[in-house]
Amino acid sequence: MEKKTALYCRVSTGNQSTGLEAQVRALRDYCVRNSISDYVIYEDENQSGIKQSRPALDRMMKDVRDGFIQKVIVYSFSRYARSVTHLLRALEEFKRINIGFVSITESIDTNTPLGSAVFTILGAVAQLERDLIAERVRNGLANAKAKGVRLGRLKTRDSDLIRKLRASGMTYKKISIIAKCSSGAVSAEIKQMKAEAAVKEANATPVPTVPKVEEQKIELDYGY
Repeated sequence: MEKKTALYCRVSTGNQSTGLEAQVRALRDYCVRNSISDYVIYEDENQSGIKQSRPALDRMMKDVRDGFIQKVIVYSFSRYARSVTHLLRALEEFKRINIGFVSITESIDTNTPLGSAVFTILGAVAQLERDLIAERVRNGLANAKAKGVRLGRLKTRDSDLIRKLRASGMTYKKISIIAKCSSGAVSAEIKQMKAEAAVKEANATPVPTVPKVEEQKIELDYGY
């Protein structure tokens, strides 16, 4: 079976039909200039760019993964991807399964040296974006902790009951039934109990003392 070229275009609202027609015309003109005749058009109308999942885009990606497509051509990066990270993930997938990708507005073709360079730059930008997000999250958590804000889920298990039941030799499953909590909660409480016991034992262990050596007065005879 001969593979086809996928042409993808998108507009945000149904009132932008002329915009959709302009994209299709530009994509067809590109195919004419580059002697591409066997193609299929995927159109997403009234689909916001912030959506990663769109009807026509989903169909196109399924055809890509099923091996029906050899190249994907879009009007611009913004018509295809919702973010740099989204675009990079798509480019990585295309590269892995040997699918070409072309954006006619940016004049980028991943099969050319310039396209490969842009792919590398996008990877660096996406990594920077991830690092910045991670840094903001860490700073936010540190700020909340400094203000005394409790982080994480509120503990609802009955710690005293779980510890007493475990001390009696009862299994995790039976404890979870009696304490009305999950086995995971029981396991977490037991781990915390063991950790506290280890710290207590370490603090209670006496530090060996070094025997005191009595000072001896040594008289030196210098012979005079």
